[in-house]
Amino acid sequence: MTILVFEYATSLGVNDPALTAEGQAMLKGITGDLKDLNTSFLISENSVSPESSSCNPIVIKNDLEEWIADNISFYDFCLPIAPEEDFILFKLTRLIEKNGVQVLGSSSDAVCTCSDKYLTYQALKTKVPVIPTIKVLWDEIDSYANRISAEHVVKPADGVSCSAVQVVDSPESFRKAADRVKNVTKLPYFLLQDWVNGDSVSVSLLTNGKKAIPLSLNKQNNIQNDGIIDYNGGKVPFKHPKEETAKDIAKKAVESLNGLKGYVGVDMILGDDVYMVEVNSRITTPYVALRQMLNFNLGKAILESVNGYLPQEVKLEGEIEFHKNESLQLKVIN
Repeated sequence: MTILVFEYATSLGVNDPALTAEGQAMLKGITGDLKDLNTSFLISENSVSPESSSCNPIVIKNDLEEWIADNISFYDFCLPIAPEEDFILFKLTRLIEKNGVQVLGSSSDAVCTCSDKYLTYQALKTKVPVIPTIKVLWDEIDSYANRISAEHVVKPADGVSCSAVQVVDSPESFRKAADRVKNVTKLPYFLLQDWVNGDSVSVSLLTNGKKAIPLSLNKQNNIQNDGIIDYNGGKVPFKHPKEETAKDIAKKAVESLNGLKGYVGVDMILGDDVYMVEVNSRITTPYVALRQMLNFNLGKAILESVNGYLPQEVKLEGEIEFHKNESLQLKVIN
């Protein structure tokens, strides 16, 4: 059995700590978990290779998609870590599938649905509580701007990590937020959502394509400055009175989307009620903390879940905070 792992930013050699901090941490984590297996990972000649001496680093100089198209068929499994924006993860997943290699994650169809938050909303709005969401075309900005008199959220449909997400409360702020979104997306529309006050959280889960099991509820530290929201880290696990409700809703959401497999993250708001925000069909940042706290090897559990097997018992020990800066810094609380 041969496994290939790659993380998008480090495979491309992106030299921007703000963009690569989480990716480098996730790559280091997954290669650490899979070091006892026959695992290789891609790394650009311009990136720093993670400390995982038992995994085989493959330094690439070419275009990432070109390398995958030429070489992926030599592997049995591939675990891609990539952003949803511009459907990058979808395109890479589909390329892996077309070459007959099993993805250690969700199918390309499922990734496509999760990469567009409006498609996710449409797929789940009758299944779980979701925040009312409107798709706004670029030529509809003026008509919608005149309706903004209370707090709403503007965001790209394919955004990641709070990119261009903004709280608006007036026609002027709405138009400015729309301009910000236009700079980060190629889609012909963006999303307008009701503002819901509450705690921003995520639920991490494993799924075998039929059944999902929640691993943890995680706090998201989102900072708002003049309406602009930035993601700054979080805490695993997060104790909350609505924890079990959140896990149940996340589980139902994942089990309601065909093709989700492996590690999945579900973003939610815990306010007076519990709302699902979006589904991430990939390894998310809490993985870095969870792998140190679970009673099993999380990387190997992803492999097993894709092959149909889920852990019989989930136990977490301790608490870990993580802070996003030039690197992803972890702090063990207890």
